[in-house]
Amino acid sequence: RHTKGVEITTGPLGQGLASAVGMAMASRYERGLLDPDTPWGESPFDHYIYVIASDGDIEEGVTSEASSLAGTQQLGNLIVFYDHNKISIEHDTNIALSEDTAARYRAYGWHVQEVEGGENVVGIEQAIAEAKKVTDQPSFISLRTIIGYPAPNKMNTGGVHGSALGDDEVAATKRVLGFDPDKTFEVRDEVIEHTRKLVARGKEAHEKWQPQFDAWAEREPERKKLLDRLLAQELPDGWDADLTYWEPGSKPLATRAAFGQVLNDVAPKLPELWGGSADLAGSNNTTIKDVKSFGPPSISTKDFQADWYGRVLHFGVREHAMGSILSGIVLHGPTRAFGGTFLQFSDYMRPAVRLASLMDIDTIYIWTHDSIGLGEDGPTHQPIEHLAALRAIPNLSVVRPGDPNETAYAWRSILARGNGSGPVGFILTRQGIPVLEGTDPDGVSKGGYVLGGGKPADDADVIIIATGSELQLAVEARKQLAEKDIVAYVVSMPCVEWFESQPKEYRDSVLPPEVSARVAVEAAVAQSWYKLVGDTGEIVSIEHYGESADDKTLFREFGFTPEAVVAAAERSLDN
Repeated sequence: RHTKGVEITTGPLGQGLASAVGMAMASRYERGLLDPDTPWGESPFDHYIYVIASDGDIEEGVTSEASSLAGTQQLGNLIVFYDHNKISIEHDTNIALSEDTAARYRAYGWHVQEVEGGENVVGIEQAIAEAKKVTDQPSFISLRTIIGYPAPNKMNTGGVHGSALGDDEVAATKRVLGFDPDKTFEVRDEVIEHTRKLVARGKEAHEKWQPQFDAWAEREPERKKLLDRLLAQELPDGWDADLTYWEPGSKPLATRAAFGQVLNDVAPKLPELWGGSADLAGSNNTTIKDVKSFGPPSISTKDFQADWYGRVLHFGVREHAMGSILSGIVLHGPTRAFGGTFLQFSDYMRPAVRLASLMDIDTIYIWTHDSIGLGEDGPTHQPIEHLAALRAIPNLSVVRPGDPNETAYAWRSILARGNGSGPVGFILTRQGIPVLEGTDPDGVSKGGYVLGGGKPADDADVIIIATGSELQLAVEARKQLAEKDIVAYVVSMPCVEWFESQPKEYRDSVLPPEVSARVAVEAAVAQSWYKLVGDTGEIVSIEHYGESADDKTLFREFGFTPEAVVAAAERSLDN
């Protein structure tokens, strides 16, 4: 968005290669949507994803996760150059890296070649040609290079890895190359002439490609309409017409289950939407029904039938790679992907989530089992600090709906926001929660609203702000406060970020400045809520790790009850 030709922001090592796996997967899925029957190499949608990876990239865990999955997926459109110079910031990598990396990639199922010399143009070209012949394996080309070549004093040292050569070494290097050391940024005419041949080469390639694309468009008019819609980032008419809604007071339902329902409500009309889970599909409810899994048919199991162009993603227990792969899919376009795991394991995804937020791309993370309410798995799996930590990431929208209908409204809003709305973390419960009266689709899309309507500025004594499974506590507390002649309004706040993006007039109508008695209720640390409750407000939160027990016991023992909310409201009024 800032610089033409820059396809991704990588930053932390390993993110580039891992995201490239997502790009290669997206390329294949796009092919399946638009031109599935044309032989490989003959479709206008066929192309390769190239990566240049360093020793540091290869050492990162996310690279191992993604490379393993790429081998399983047989991504023949992915070609990785390993810039194997054996130097990092701490100089010789032998102190920390002694493996046979080529053998490791063979074990992953990659096609592996080794080329000696970074200036070996013929060898590199031959390796690329060989890689393209292998259509059922990603390719790994280990290129033995000398870092800083031909700087006479600093090449092959850590001194050239992360810092400039310096004036003396630049001059010495120019002498080695036959340049005048006193001239700066001198580029010879023949060099400029040679590099500008790239423009003509690109034009020639495009002129060769365009008739191929035009022939496809004429042959596949319906798929051309689909491509046009995807490139315009539009949704089809009636895409949300069949969304499920629930009758208030009906049987309690976990919001993860509600998500699974509304995902499958829209999936038939949105073929661009695909995704899966990090080995938690049954728990996250991320499986699109009645479609095949994405992958070569050879990986099929008795539970999942795989197809090259399948729609259900299986990331395995690779949360970090999943985050990066989702970024790669979205950046490649024109499809949109989601990936799920437990909220606790968002920690394993955080570097990828942060980069997606920095790039402001439209990835969708499904994070379920969102509080101590998940129950007996205990404190290792119960999120405490995670909501606050995720809300601290700029550009990331953290969406925690308070009942099944809010889940449907939020899902519709996430999909409708489209390009440029940034990444979203959808936070969902394990346990069933009530279907509440007064939820509002427009209010959910704005991030926060007065549950059941009304104007707090008119007569509110206290405002209770709540998210997720705690919204029901706020509703019950409102009733108990009414019995004490205290007028309480409940504000559902499924997404703080969406709410804060609204005009001040709207925000003040929901949280009037003159109503300073406020309570926030969330089964997580209080950190997110001080700015909304103010100096006189109270927060019902949990500031320690959980325990192993059922959800009802934990909520009672840790003070998440209507009575605790009432007491907090009374304290805020006293304040």
